[in-house]
Amino acid sequence: MTQPVALITGITGQDGSYLAEFLLAKAYKVVGMVRRTSVFHHHRIEHLLDQVVLEQADLLDQTSLHSIIRNHRPSEIYNLAAQSFIPASFEAPVLTGETTALGVTRMLEAVREVDPSIRFYQASSSEMFGKVREVPQTEQTPFHPRSPYGAAKVYGHWITVNYREAYDLFACSGILFNHESPRRGMEFVTRKISYNVACIKQGLQQELALGNLDTSRDWGYAPDYVRAMWLMLQQDEPDDYVVATGETHLIREFAKAAFDVVDLDWRNHVVQDERFMREADVDLLVGDAAKAGRKLGWEPALDFAGLVTTMVEADMELVAFKRA
Repeated sequence: MTQPVALITGITGQDGSYLAEFLLAKAYKVVGMVRRTSVFHHHRIEHLLDQVVLEQADLLDQTSLHSIIRNHRPSEIYNLAAQSFIPASFEAPVLTGETTALGVTRMLEAVREVDPSIRFYQASSSEMFGKVREVPQTEQTPFHPRSPYGAAKVYGHWITVNYREAYDLFACSGILFNHESPRRGMEFVTRKISYNVACIKQGLQQELALGNLDTSRDWGYAPDYVRAMWLMLQQDEPDDYVVATGETHLIREFAKAAFDVVDLDWRNHVVQDERFMREADVDLLVGDAAKAGRKLGWEPALDFAGLVTTMVEADMELVAFKRA
């Protein structure tokens, strides 16, 4: 049997690193696409560098996408690369659109021209729902994005649907709700909370500054969500799926749970700071993953409390290691 080959864009990110581990465990050859930069940030996949093939290419460069597909002939492509930090999308909306929106088109066009039999996964986002029209959100809920990032993801989502319908590509979109882990970037609120809780517990600081504490999110565990990505590409027919826990929690709940892990009262340490308020925030996101459960047999393995505990304990170890 021929070894399956998977190409992952965004392999150095949180999802890319977990997906690479998952596919390697299933005996895939994993090719990771990395941008041409003077500094290569690979800390999330450092333990995988002798197991994966890394190739330079860029979602802004059509020629490089053709080349990487021709050279490696993947059977599956997971397009996870994006400018994904929402506040940064307000500061760089054009770059966000070029990467997160048009980058999807460039990759789909490369698939269509080089090998239309490739199965393609597009990382869509719950941020597409934005100012939500219904609760919970399903695959049929109308989109109303509230950031340049969300708007770019809407384009990426619909162009994937368009290529599936126009060119009969096996192209799927996973509408993933927030998914976190100890590998989440420090700029994201969940990791900001878990890391700063560890610093406070170990006496390095006293306060944690946050923005809107009443924003609600549906938070899951990243390794559970990459499993859903793979399942989508194993089906007989391509389709789009919401991937979510179906539970919603306030940021203040996440903060309280994180401080509870280290036996501290969050009210003694959390302060609100207007600098961290979004220009157009999304108030309530909670997904209905019934379709993924029914058709993919998918359900999350780690609950909210387990997620928070996992993140805080990992950051306690990280902070202690840095201090040593």
